[in-house]
Formats: sequence, C-alpha cells, structure tokens
Amino acid sequence: MAGKKGQKKRFWSDEEKRTICLQTRAPGVSVAQVARRYSMNSNLVFTWLRDPRYAPGPNVMVM
Repeated sequence: MAGKKGQKKRFWSDEEKRTICLQTRAPGVSVAQVARRYSMNSNLVFTWLRDPRYAPGPNVMVM
C-alpha cells in the first residue's frame, strides 16, 4: 500500500527519535497517542523503543 500522494518519506534524526521515545514514558500516555502526535505509525515507535540507542532507561519517567 503506497503513501498518500505528495507525501515524502520523513527522516527522523537520532535526537528526534530519543525525544519521541521518551514521551512514551509519561504516565497515562500510550505509544499510539505519541505516534498520532507526530503523524506516524505506532509500529515505527515500537521499533525505536526496542533499539537501545533510542529507548529511555527503565528508571526514566517523564512528568
């Protein structure tokens, strides 16, 4: 299935990936909510969360 006409593939920098992954650690926030915030598929965020370069540590919590 192709993307919408006129949309370009988005390039996310490493810092953007870390910021997006960190937002998933906030209490009451789901990965799907964060993904919608950035108009992206939640599967991509889950992929980044499995990558140790971008995943926040287990003790990190955003308030």
